[in-house]
Amino acid sequence: MQANRLYFIDAVRAFAILMMLQGHFIDTLIDPVYRNSAYTAYNVWSYFRGITAPTFFTISGLVFTYLLLRANAKGNDKERIKKGLFRGGLLLLIGYSLRINIWSWLTGYFNTYFLVIDVLQCIGLSLIILVCLYTLFKNHSYIFSIVLFCICIACFISEPLYRNLEITNLPLIIANYMTKANGSIFTILPWFGYSAAGAFLSTVFFRHAHRKQFKVLTIFTFFTVGSILIFYSTKILFNLHRLTGYDLLYRCADFNYLFIRMGNVLILFGLFYTFERYLKQSIISRIGEKTLSMYVIHFILLYGSFTGYGLKKFYYQSFTPMEAIFGAALFVAVVCFISFYYARTNHFVYSLAGKIIRLFKKN
Repeated sequence: MQANRLYFIDAVRAFAILMMLQGHFIDTLIDPVYRNSAYTAYNVWSYFRGITAPTFFTISGLVFTYLLLRANAKGNDKERIKKGLFRGGLLLLIGYSLRINIWSWLTGYFNTYFLVIDVLQCIGLSLIILVCLYTLFKNHSYIFSIVLFCICIACFISEPLYRNLEITNLPLIIANYMTKANGSIFTILPWFGYSAAGAFLSTVFFRHAHRKQFKVLTIFTFFTVGSILIFYSTKILFNLHRLTGYDLLYRCADFNYLFIRMGNVLILFGLFYTFERYLKQSIISRIGEKTLSMYVIHFILLYGSFTGYGLKKFYYQSFTPMEAIFGAALFVAVVCFISFYYARTNHFVYSLAGKIIRLFKKN
């Protein structure tokens, strides 16, 4: 089975990281008086900003599982499994470390802020879960696909059950993955649902990407299913509730953002897959290869990781819309510049971490 390289993936990752950079910048620094649904520009910005996290999780699941499947086809998936577990653990570590204030710790002041969960920890844990699922079902390809699809649907439909979940009988480091009550930005549910969706798509790509007309059919499917999820998923859930009387379906339909956002992601995939040939070897693809370094750099500059001194400390909620727009453009440019000329690729980060761990093992 031939495993084709999916060039559009890097372009999707680039879009996601750039949207995240400007989204975090504007969200952190714009004056709250301008956060008003009466402004059309704010509504448009807010809607598209909401696509960023679902895209990140979906593309992470797609890329990671596709690489696992490709390694399995070559007969050397053991090394890829080890790398996957290592990268998942490294993302967890980086995610926690970015919220550490070294100066506070040196003065003897400790708090539990660094234990809150953000996107890196959730993606890291998602990768580890995907490795476990792959290990269980790697010899049963179609069952693996079905399990991933069912997990995605289950995560989305059951969202009302854990939407306002509070956990008091577990250690904070564990509870924060399940509840936002302690300040976590992301929780493993429902976000693992998007990673599972991406992993499911990877099985489809791996199994059929070499076939004729696959690209045309897939693009059509992306746009069709994406549009159905955006415009009709709420109605479908309400109709299913009327047919089954299952209350959870009604509660899911009444606050249906997960399926709608999945539709947004599929439309985005369809767009980038359509124009894939124009994106090969482009600056967009290069940006997509540096998402981790760009994430770390932006966190340090904006939120003041390690030192407590970032743009947030000096300009928090003080910008006008024009200041926020121009500032965001400059911020994105600076982060890209540092990432391209003073930081290395994601592979370099992973390799460096691996060398450090091996050094400690020797000692």
